[in-house]
Amino acid sequence: MATRARWRSAGWQAWLLALLWLGHGLWVMSGRWPGLGLVKALNFISGPVLKISAKWEARRVARSQTTNNLSIAEKEIAQLKARIGLFELQEAREGPRRSEAEEAIRLLGLKQQLPLETKAARVIANTRTAPFGGLVIDQGSELGLQPDQGVIAPEGVVGRIWSAGPRQASVLPLDAYNASTGVMLARSRATGVLQGTGPGKAEIRYISSQEGVQVGEAVYTSGLDRIFPRGLLIGFVSQVRPRDAELKVEVSLSAPLDRLYLVLVLPSKPPIEVSSPAAPPAGSGKGLP
Repeated sequence: MATRARWRSAGWQAWLLALLWLGHGLWVMSGRWPGLGLVKALNFISGPVLKISAKWEARRVARSQTTNNLSIAEKEIAQLKARIGLFELQEAREGPRRSEAEEAIRLLGLKQQLPLETKAARVIANTRTAPFGGLVIDQGSELGLQPDQGVIAPEGVVGRIWSAGPRQASVLPLDAYNASTGVMLARSRATGVLQGTGPGKAEIRYISSQEGVQVGEAVYTSGLDRIFPRGLLIGFVSQVRPRDAELKVEVSLSAPLDRLYLVLVLPSKPPIEVSSPAAPPAGSGKGLP
């Protein structure tokens, strides 16, 4: 037993010595700086890991930058939307004023073209959709207005004053069912009576079936009712149909009765004939025939 124990002790010593010699041999073979080989081995092993780590970090930085850019872009978009909202609000506020200013310029041109003493008024209410409704203007009897004075706009005839209070007056528009106006056709000069038939529409009565009325023909005031002088634009023929001994002539009115801001009030009982202007009012494209 003692011999076997001594052999085992000597065997372990021999193996340990062999390992030392082997290690020393490897150290000698690895060169002057054995640590370099180990470093190279570690670098070789850790190289792919470092590359993957570097790519992951670059991707993380790129994603972070993209997120920051997206956040900045969203903030800029929100600011632009806010500015657009302010511009739209300003446009909504200034739109009616700009339209009224443009209409005032055209109304001034019409006033300068007509050799009549007219008065400007503002439309403050539009009740044409109600039964027996009409327009309300901000001038009345204190300014000398009275019933049956004609009311016009740059685009054409609006109607006549129905009643006048001290500071306001109601206007009976041409398309009212109880409105009637003396008119004439531009081509044949045939005369008749215009009667309102609904929003923006009217009909000419008492036109002989022998008259050659054409669709698109202009219709003007005849001056025979002594409310309007002859030659103010009423509208254009939209449809012609025979009806017994006379024609049914439907007319589309030229004045935008649903969106008027400013109008001109003609003097009471103007002359039938007025001199034609040299050119139509600026922006209206309408004038005396």
